[in-house]
Amino acid sequence: MKAADKQPERFDISLEELTALVDSAAEKPLDEAGVRKLKAVVQTLGYLTELVSDKATTLKRLRELLGIEFGKTEKTKAVLAAVAAAVDSANPAADGQPDRGGSNAADNGNQAKRPGHGRRPARDYESAKRVPVEHGQLHHGDGCPECPKGKVYAQKSEPAQLVRVTGQAPLQATVYELERLRCGSCGAVFTAPAPDDVGPDKYDELAGAMIAELKYGTGMPFNRLEHLEQRLGVPLPAATQWEIAEEVADVAKPAWEELIRQAAQGEVVHGDDTSMRVLKLTRPPEDERTGVFTTGVVSVAGERQIAVYFTGRKHAGENVAEVLKRRAGERPLPVLMCDASASNTSQLDEGVEMLLARCLAHGRRKIVSVAGSFPEQCIHVLVELGKVYKVDAEAKERKLTPAQRLQLHQERSKPVMEELEKWMSRQCAERLVEPNSGLGKAITYLQRHWKGLTLFLRQEGAPLDNNLVERVLKKAVLHRKNALYYRTIHGAEVGDLFMSLIETCRLNGVNSFDYLVELQRHAAELLARPADWMPWNYRATMEALATAH
Repeated sequence: MKAADKQPERFDISLEELTALVDSAAEKPLDEAGVRKLKAVVQTLGYLTELVSDKATTLKRLRELLGIEFGKTEKTKAVLAAVAAAVDSANPAADGQPDRGGSNAADNGNQAKRPGHGRRPARDYESAKRVPVEHGQLHHGDGCPECPKGKVYAQKSEPAQLVRVTGQAPLQATVYELERLRCGSCGAVFTAPAPDDVGPDKYDELAGAMIAELKYGTGMPFNRLEHLEQRLGVPLPAATQWEIAEEVADVAKPAWEELIRQAAQGEVVHGDDTSMRVLKLTRPPEDERTGVFTTGVVSVAGERQIAVYFTGRKHAGENVAEVLKRRAGERPLPVLMCDASASNTSQLDEGVEMLLARCLAHGRRKIVSVAGSFPEQCIHVLVELGKVYKVDAEAKERKLTPAQRLQLHQERSKPVMEELEKWMSRQCAERLVEPNSGLGKAITYLQRHWKGLTLFLRQEGAPLDNNLVERVLKKAVLHRKNALYYRTIHGAEVGDLFMSLIETCRLNGVNSFDYLVELQRHAAELLARPADWMPWNYRATMEALATAH
């Protein structure tokens, strides 16, 4: 049995309480509770000894077991609070002193309610059916019931709005019972024709779009949807769902390929990948790699953002390079934002030129991970980086152009980063930090990639971090957690297609369900002119077609 399988009973006991318990054992026998606590201490010592002897056990794992590991959040305020708590627990004499974590009204539960957490206004229900309701008792031009002189007038631009939400199955079925008549003499049977609005296919465009949304947009596996629909009285086998999704993907493929082409034209390209499983994946004989990945690429062109996914044996750098090979020759060099992993830049030396930006959040994360051991130095770095992020947030709030944002960073962030660079150099030069310590390695990481980390001070539009693509990759992670794997590489391609279309719609504020429906209804037009059927312009294309007809 492994150590992790026989964890000791947990007690919350301070060192002072434990010492007092041992002292009391010398005077009189311990009661049952005291014996249990001492046994837990002995078991914990043995448990930790066994863990330490295991080479796979990390210091982070030990901290988690001892309850001194920081939480998942990396915000400076949370890190400061965690550091202060660790210091207080190590120095009981500090009890009663002011909170060094910078507590305020929010820490005491007195923070005012943040905006945006109340009821949703009626305008947010974009897909809701709008039903006009007349007053019934009063009409435009009637006399006012409250005064004898006035008249009432309709306020069509400002109706009162009442929202009612009803539930229904994700997919619904309609059974048309066509009457049949049989001749009593010759036996001929005459069946009533289907209504004009009933199409020839059993599953319409809405069914295909909903299956794609549930599977690839929300992470619901086909088997889970099968069981749900079975309980709701609409049988829908998992195999049938796949066939429907595959047919929709064939129709929508021109839109996906056009998305990739347009993504190659962006000013900034974010790239990163996450692990994935494909059960049946054929590799070339010379390929010794065993990993499978889903790469997320987010291209930013002005205010437009395009997300595309690629699943297979290639790393992020290879997939980004394949995308940028479709870039028009007259376009200026793009900015590639990624972390310092070699897999993200593996193809830079193969004819693909770009400006390399490194992720400041990754460098900051290395500082956060050692804040418990080096609180003073880490707090200094986090506070200084916080000033830079504050400037960037101000630029977004003021909706500055890339040139204006660059100027703002040069005026206010550049002095901060220059002083931080000098501070780090002094820590190493004066041996204030041990190079092989956690803080020393974190500082070395920042210094090694300083040019890429500070590209935002020299290049218009260069972002601070790679958080945008990491948020986009959550959709692939959601699929991995729920469905566990793709069965074939073809299935992975279908997933990449739908995730690309759905996530791009989300990034641009477009209803992805309606978009998938219209792509199916206009398959011929999509195949002829895919550039006219992107999420941001397909509505205008439909209006132009309606006007032409």
